[in-house]
Amino acid sequence: MKFSYSWIRSLVDGLDVPAESLERLITMKTAECEGIETAGELLVGAVAARVESVEPIEGGKHVVKAIVDAGKYGRKTVVCGAPNCRAGITTVYVPLGSKTIAGVLSDGMLASAAELGLSRDHAGIIELSPSDQIPPPDQVIDIDNKSITHRPDLWGHHGMAREVAAITGKTLRDPVNLSVLPTAGSQVKVDIEDLTLCLRYSALVFENVTVQPSPLWMQHRLTSVGLNPINNIVDLTNYIMAELAQPMHAFDREKLHGDTIFARPAKPNETIIALNDETYTLAPSNLVIADAAGPIAIAGVIGGKNSAISAATTTIVLESANFNASSVRKTSVDIKLRTDASMRFEKSQDPHNTVRALARALELLPVISPGIRLVGGLADRHADFTPPPTIDLDLDWLARKLGRVLDPGEVRRILESLHFGVEAARSGHLSVTIPSWRATKDVAMPEDLVEEVGRMIGYDSIQPTPPLVPCAPSYDPPEREFLRSARRLMAARGYTEVSNYSFISEASARGFGLAIEKHIRVLNPIAAGQELMRTSLLPGIHSNIVENAKHFDDFRIFEIGHEIHAQSGAKPTEHPHLMAALYSKEASETLLELKRAAEALAPGLRVLQSKPNPWEHPTRCVELQWREQVIGRISELHPALLDSGRAAILDLDLTLLQELKPERTTYKPVRRFPTSAFDLSAIADARDLAGNIEQRIRQIAGELAENVDYVREFRGAPLPEGRKSVTFRVTAGAPDRTLSSPEITALYDRIVAGLTQLGYEFRA
Repeated sequence: MKFSYSWIRSLVDGLDVPAESLERLITMKTAECEGIETAGELLVGAVAARVESVEPIEGGKHVVKAIVDAGKYGRKTVVCGAPNCRAGITTVYVPLGSKTIAGVLSDGMLASAAELGLSRDHAGIIELSPSDQIPPPDQVIDIDNKSITHRPDLWGHHGMAREVAAITGKTLRDPVNLSVLPTAGSQVKVDIEDLTLCLRYSALVFENVTVQPSPLWMQHRLTSVGLNPINNIVDLTNYIMAELAQPMHAFDREKLHGDTIFARPAKPNETIIALNDETYTLAPSNLVIADAAGPIAIAGVIGGKNSAISAATTTIVLESANFNASSVRKTSVDIKLRTDASMRFEKSQDPHNTVRALARALELLPVISPGIRLVGGLADRHADFTPPPTIDLDLDWLARKLGRVLDPGEVRRILESLHFGVEAARSGHLSVTIPSWRATKDVAMPEDLVEEVGRMIGYDSIQPTPPLVPCAPSYDPPEREFLRSARRLMAARGYTEVSNYSFISEASARGFGLAIEKHIRVLNPIAAGQELMRTSLLPGIHSNIVENAKHFDDFRIFEIGHEIHAQSGAKPTEHPHLMAALYSKEASETLLELKRAAEALAPGLRVLQSKPNPWEHPTRCVELQWREQVIGRISELHPALLDSGRAAILDLDLTLLQELKPERTTYKPVRRFPTSAFDLSAIADARDLAGNIEQRIRQIAGELAENVDYVREFRGAPLPEGRKSVTFRVTAGAPDRTLSSPEITALYDRIVAGLTQLGYEFRA
């Protein structure tokens, strides 16, 4: 947001603080400034000059030699390439020194409006009328928009001037004279369908309008703050917006249908051609300004082209309205258009400001459009405004909050300089009334007044003191510590953590067979392709795999995030999940590696055969069971989802995992008696899971089996096709004795017999 220093000076009587010092004061007490720049540097020393004669230059391309009367600089010879350079016009001469151009010594230059910083017109040199005065250069203070987003009053020069007057102890000058507003009946009627969406709509009608360029002083001020001069009527609306933070709009009265202006929700699929020549299709959630024939503006965002001001306009309807901030913001996002007007309305502007803007226009219009006449009176429809409640300010409490004791008179002076109403209440208390321009969404409670006083006295004047309160160590909740331990474990196993958005596209959900209707749809997505809240971490992890596979042959990644599931008649639930991926361009045992990672989180888990999901390899997917409950799955991505290589996925439900995890580990004493171990190999079907065989061995062996460990797997001759040999090592022992050789043999024989009965072939 750009603020003109000369504009602020015109609103603060006796302001003598230099722009550089003022920038520092504003940063320390109001909003963060980003720098100062000079607008119209060439205006230094520039004078009006009359072109006396113009001669072509032999051999010169598109340039002429002009003899100009440059006032105090005398007669000058200037080489000029502007197409409108001709004898008899008055333009602007800038003494930039001498330079030979096309063989002619040119002394200074004749400048365009763009070169002078008066507008963006660079089609030719500027042509001055007899009444035009060349404005001096200006200094522009640039303020970070984010630091004033909570202050709707600071989006105009008058609001910033109020702050400057309070900071410097000067007097604020109000450019508005409400007494000029007419009391007669209006020529137009206003019909507001919903006063919660359009809080106020005010309008005046003018005739005998002359549409022409604005005076140079107005063009210069608009250009210096980043607004583009167009014509005097449009410039007037932008000027008042920049001064009072009140957006306005002018309609060509002859192009309106009927004598009533409607503020209403758009009809389904209603369209409007806007001033930017774009056609917008609207919905009932969008508020429009309409006449009897249809929309003439998108409320708070942009006007319509069919009712726009043109060179032929002679009668105008000047609108000044106040719209619901959320409604304007939603419409702006819906149609993907943000304007200077919408940015201000989004901040919750003061509804009392609409008539102030019209009063200001009544004073400016005769200056910029001589002969203009007001027709009728003020059209003004508005909701009932409830005055904001007064705030009881306890001065002792204020001192405790600030860390500094202030004289009651000083507190009162500060608040009154900011135009708060202040009255003495009971002893040690002040009754503070909030001004309307601070009451929309800014000041509402005593803590807000602490900030007002604190920033004005300067936070650097408050001695930093540690709070005298008892301190106790804080402890992370078990859920957070559990998630951190999971992250540490995965990182220790060589996995890199990734983080993805919680939003996915419909195409992504369909690509993995995820039901669209089970997703929560985002009404206001931050970007295209993020319209659904994810019910699985898989789409994000898959994108990570595809991107990283372009640069690495092997990698391991994991994400801990929330799956968001809709609940009928209740708030959505969020379930933390861990999803890990292991990618390799060469064939590798990725599934077993992921199983080892899962076992580190859930020791003793079982692997169960599972029906594949659409995105999984049809024969390489399993469920993970721990403590009799399914906690997740391991699978390989379907080959169609990857251009090359293989990727395996681990998905764990961390909520369930934490619930099943024992609170403490039971101590087991060190074994006193030695164990014995033996290997055995079972010949099984190639699709039979080693985990199933291991579980059966444990069941047959009973308590004497201390451990059953998978050793290896063999396929090929002499085994027939479709069969495999799986080798396990059984460690046997007893807590109260050393097992004898006959006991070990009996255990071995029992396992062999049990496996044989279950259909396994056995070999030692």
